[in-house]
Amino acid sequence: ELVKDTLYLRSCRAHGAVPVSRFLRQGRAPELNLRHRGLGPQGARALAPALSSNPYVKRLDLRDNGLRGAGAEALAHALSKSSSICDVDLSENQLGAVGAQAVCAALMANPAIQKVQLAGNSLEEQAAQYLAELLLAHTGLKSLDLSYNQLNDQAGETLGPALAENTGLTELNLSWNHLRGPGAVSFARGLGANIFLRVLDISYNGFGDPGASAVGEALRTNNVLEELNMSNNRISVVGARSLGLGLRVNQTLRILVSRNPMRSEGCLGVLKSVRDNPVSALELLDFSGIQVHREFEDLASSVTAILPGLCIKTDAGRVEYKKELLAVWRPS
Repeated sequence: ELVKDTLYLRSCRAHGAVPVSRFLRQGRAPELNLRHRGLGPQGARALAPALSSNPYVKRLDLRDNGLRGAGAEALAHALSKSSSICDVDLSENQLGAVGAQAVCAALMANPAIQKVQLAGNSLEEQAAQYLAELLLAHTGLKSLDLSYNQLNDQAGETLGPALAENTGLTELNLSWNHLRGPGAVSFARGLGANIFLRVLDISYNGFGDPGASAVGEALRTNNVLEELNMSNNRISVVGARSLGLGLRVNQTLRILVSRNPMRSEGCLGVLKSVRDNPVSALELLDFSGIQVHREFEDLASSVTAILPGLCIKTDAGRVEYKKELLAVWRPS
């Protein structure tokens, strides 16, 4: 402990950084939470050597520290060499493409890291290339959070083929990005070929009806996905019906959240597809915020009689889904 503290304090002096008392008190705790500490690039440079020699930290939380690309580059060596860290949160650090390149290279060199959060880092289409390389090379990565970035349709065209070839990722959060047009379609095609992903959040993008149709086609062939959030993707009645074509044959999806301007007719089309699927695994259909007509309510009553484990939520519904959702759905 004395060696670690001495190394850190010496590194702080060398880089002109103010020591973080929480790190000095860390001891052998498995989680190091330094979020909102204002480390900046210099603080990251001071922390990196001591972090490399710490064999106890399993979860590293550096959210909102203004690390930028330079800070990510400083931490890259520590992340690539650590034998203990398996969970990293670098969200809200303005990493950009430079930081994404450094972090992805470090992760590819360390197969022990299983969970990475890169939300809110101004990642655009240039960063997508590094992320795609990560998806192709890192088979140990299980959970990846890329929400609240600027990944656009070109990024979707890059990430889609990589997702198709990925072997290992089980949770992916791409909510609050700009996936639309051909990029959304390409990404959905990658989903159709993927054989590991269980939880996917693509809410608050721009998939629209073409993207919804591509996701519906993916659900026809994908036999592993269990939870899908497609809310706020500008999906109309037409897109909802196309999505339903996949639900007519899918056997694994348990949870579908689709709060879109699909009106009662769109919800009705989705529910008819579920009704016509004798091997449907659905437990939750969430249409919260959508007003439905009497015809939908009548169909919902008959479907739940056939599938008593199915919970259907609409603007009028007050039934709560009781089962615990996976961590990716829980608010930060």
